[in-house]
Amino acid sequence: MTDYKNQFPQLFLRLALAVTMLSAVADRFGWWSKENSSWGDMEHFIEYTRQLTFFLPEALSTISAYAATFLEILFPLMLILGFKTKIAAYGTSALLLIFALSMTVTLGPKAPLNYSVWVGSAAALLLAVQQHYSLSIDQLTQK
Repeated sequence: MTDYKNQFPQLFLRLALAVTMLSAVADRFGWWSKENSSWGDMEHFIEYTRQLTFFLPEALSTISAYAATFLEILFPLMLILGFKTKIAAYGTSALLLIFALSMTVTLGPKAPLNYSVWVGSAAALLLAVQQHYSLSIDQLTQK
């Protein structure tokens, strides 16, 4: 995915992953309409996170909701800019894998399949193993 003919697919994958994650954050912040929201606000997202992390103490579960939100802002911004893309892609893959496993254990296999969480994790992993990142800050700063 690093030659000229693959520059667009690689950029498209970076942007698709980033926009998908930022959309979930926008939902938590109440920026989507009620009809288009899963949570609608941070409190409902924290409740959902507590459900997925039932094995954690409540305080740690709440911290994980805020940590996930922070990472779901940081990684997409890095992907959009193409800054430390490999790190952002591995982080995105790991974060989505954690979500997929948690959703599968708690809600069953259909939920992460409906939201394509497994596909997102695999796509981010594919992006992470690329040797070069076209149309990126990484490309501009290569020696």
